[in-house]
Amino acid sequence: MEFPIATWLAFNPIQPIVDLLHAVLTAIYGVVHNYGWSLILLASIVKLAFWPLNTMQFKAMLKTQQIAPRLKALQAKFKNDKEKLNQETMALYKETGANPLAGCAPILLQMPILISLYWAVISDKAMFASQSWLWIGSDVAKASPFHMLAASLAVPDYVLLACYVVSMYFSVRFTSPAVDPQQAQQQKIMAFVSPAMVGFLGVKYAWPSALIIYWLSFNVFTMAQQFYLIRKYHNNPAAIGPHPEATPALSSAGTAVAPKNGLPAAPAAAPAGNGGGGSRAARRRRSSRR
Repeated sequence: MEFPIATWLAFNPIQPIVDLLHAVLTAIYGVVHNYGWSLILLASIVKLAFWPLNTMQFKAMLKTQQIAPRLKALQAKFKNDKEKLNQETMALYKETGANPLAGCAPILLQMPILISLYWAVISDKAMFASQSWLWIGSDVAKASPFHMLAASLAVPDYVLLACYVVSMYFSVRFTSPAVDPQQAQQQKIMAFVSPAMVGFLGVKYAWPSALIIYWLSFNVFTMAQQFYLIRKYHNNPAAIGPHPEATPALSSAGTAVAPKNGLPAAPAAAPAGNGGGGSRAARRRRSSRR
């Protein structure tokens, strides 16, 4: 049976979220009497509401990065036994409490908010047509060449869009700690690709400046949260410990040599045959003191 298009259009699963965001935005506007500042306050409220989930996502990402050397060691050891590799990988996740899916849940939960805010602004552009914010809507903006500055919150402001693109670069480049060289290289590439795509889409679809104000402020709040989490958790991450299969080699001086896979080297054992008393010269010094 064919599903009617009219029924599909009438059934919008995110419409309740759109209505809620619109009601909250209207309530904030009733206090501050400016939709530009209202959108910034709305972004801060959404960010605070998702703070626990974002913290959980950051911790999950950090723990996944910490066990990356151990995962590589398992992949090298069981490269010809996929079943054993899966068993050992799951055992490692259970042992360390790492969950690679834990970092995805906060993103999936925030996506409806992001999409709903887009529709809340797009579907009611008339509400922003007579609204101004900072330079937006000023005489200077209205007289700007090539309409680079917005005459109202309902039309695009390309200077504001450029600020959003730059903020995205710094957000991707510097607020996601990467310990793996390959991951760090991918992060560098994404730091250029993602902002370029956003800038292209913003120009192509002429995003209203009201929408860009929300996304820019939300991105700034996100960066502030990430820097806080990095300072709190990443500078002193909880050590998970070396892989149990990694046995460090000893140099000629008896010190532990870190293995090539990047795993932490265990302390070197005392050389056999000295009775645990150190070097021959040290024993002579102790006997002379007696």
